Amino acid sequence: MLNKPKKSLGQNFLHDKNILKKIIHAASIRSNDEVLEVGPGTGNLTRYIVDQNPKKVYVIEKDFSLSQKINNYFKEKVTVISKDILKVPQNFYENKKLLIIGNLPYNISTKILSNWCLNQNLNTSKLILMFQKEVADRITAEVNTKEFSRITIISNWKFNIKKICDVSPECFYPKPKIKSTVLEFLPKKNIYKFKDPKNIEKVTKVFFNQRRKMIKKPINILFKNHKFNFEKYHLAPSDRPQNINVEKYLGIVKDYEKLLH
Repeated sequence: MLNKPKKSLGQNFLHDKNILKKIIHAASIRSNDEVLEVGPGTGNLTRYIVDQNPKKVYVIEKDFSLSQKINNYFKEKVTVISKDILKVPQNFYENKKLLIIGNLPYNISTKILSNWCLNQNLNTSKLILMFQKEVADRITAEVNTKEFSRITIISNWKFNIKKICDVSPECFYPKPKIKSTVLEFLPKKNIYKFKDPKNIEKVTKVFFNQRRKMIKKPINILFKNHKFNFEKYHLAPSDRPQNINVEKYLGIVKDYEKLLH
């Protein structure tokens, strides 16, 4: 089922059996799971997923020729959605509890992840996802580090995240120029509830637009004529965006929402 990788789609097919097995082991698929695989490529990981005999397997593959080959090979064992993952309608996620596995397209991986975090229809038991190592380092970054960023806050709002393994370029065909990392995301039981999750996106965007500048400016943009209580968060106007931990950002989003009547 080998296909010539398309540069335009940033295709790098994972073929290393050890890594494929590590992903499957981390997923620990059960017979009643509905599994969604994103970017199955040539179906190397799909085979392992199908072998676990889950209740249902969906695959989302943008490349039409690959999606046809997967359809022909796996027949009724998988439901193929030949679409760009970013254009899959929200209602696809309704009334399902999905275990999501994917080697995400690197150029849109943070967009895919933040969309899932903000999607109120998404109910998931677990995500096992591969990213460019640099992006994975940002997702798992600690406060007060240069890697700490918007995607750190948005993903850690919803999930407990841990690293499964790093993946070398040799594990792919063709070999990418960068290392990759597999992460596990487990949904948090209690999360901050927002009136509109898009507000977490908006607030973090204002802060990180100028990540090296003091937070006084983004606070003024967001809170305008309202007094912001720096003491409540043990913050100073001279602090920088990466000095504010995830919990404090979530509290700031809550305070921002109170102004929106």
